Amino acid sequence: MISYIWDRIKRPIDPALFILILLVFAVSAGVLYSASNRDLERVTDKVVFMGISLGILWFVANIQQRTLMQLALPAYVGGVILLILVEFFGITSHGATRWLNIGVTRIQPSEIMRIALPLMVAWYFNHFQASLGKRHFVAGAFIIIVPVLLIMKQPDLGTSLLVASSGFYILFFAGLPWAVLAVMGAGIAVVAYTVTHWDLCINILHEYQCRRIATMLNPMEDPLGAGYHIIQGTIAIGSGGLFGKGWLAGTQTHLDFIPERTTDFIFAVYGEEFGLLGNGLLLLLYLAVIFRGLMIANSASTLFGRLLAGAISMNFFTYALVNMGMVTGLLPVVGVPLPLISYGGTSMVSILAGFGILMSIQRDRPLMKA
Repeated sequence: MISYIWDRIKRPIDPALFILILLVFAVSAGVLYSASNRDLERVTDKVVFMGISLGILWFVANIQQRTLMQLALPAYVGGVILLILVEFFGITSHGATRWLNIGVTRIQPSEIMRIALPLMVAWYFNHFQASLGKRHFVAGAFIIIVPVLLIMKQPDLGTSLLVASSGFYILFFAGLPWAVLAVMGAGIAVVAYTVTHWDLCINILHEYQCRRIATMLNPMEDPLGAGYHIIQGTIAIGSGGLFGKGWLAGTQTHLDFIPERTTDFIFAVYGEEFGLLGNGLLLLLYLAVIFRGLMIANSASTLFGRLLAGAISMNFFTYALVNMGMVTGLLPVVGVPLPLISYGGTSMVSILAGFGILMSIQRDRPLMKA
């Protein structure tokens, strides 16, 4: 009986990916303990979040691909409707309207779109795979743009970038023409030029977003205000040197110089205490997770599975890139947590739900091929 239960539990789990996730969680618990000034209650909360998220991962991993395909359209339409409802009935906090009150709790519909949008776009291309043409890429782009614009209006630049990137990766893996990629590259260059010049930026973005970009370019213009986060983050990482100051020995951390050190800027804590070598090991761990996800994508038996697994894997890369970039001053501060490391449950649930989809795709591979 026990062996049957154990077999039932481990059946949908991909061992390699699961072990890598547990290793990242172990790093997270250690760094959070230091970043929170040895606050065991916060670490305990993190462990509880981990347990809940792993339960969601297991549940999603048991869902078959055909069921995921059936859920794609309802999830996307429902997510867009919730985003529209946010415009009229949303809860405003810190100048942003991103949440809906559903009675027992409040939800953030933009988080739903992190999973619903790649599901929808992958389903769309799988549905038309026998006759894919330019019009399908145009339609796919439209599917992506609608929720992205709604999220940007909240405003929530960080989440909108993550949602947009998940859709773009599917377009890319579906065979987006190189000519279109070249045009997109040129468009990105134009946008980059525009947002880095205040007089132009203020016409297309919110003032606070333009200030974040200006701060990224020159944080010393306001060292005690808008530039404080970036300056303290770079000081902490730089002071870590090659081997770091040691666990629980980070002076910038424990003298309270690093803001948001348990959430968005936890990478600064890690860099100070474990140095360049520790940063390199964390990057290798992240790359191993991404590589395993891409291996699952490569071995998937359906176009839907390949596109979805590739997008989920690369979106995890985007999470890490954006967070590390903003902490080191290479990107604007947009409030994106370090994946699986930062304190908080919402992003962890969405990421592990994505990994559950990866395991579902891997589990279905022998059955689908047979």
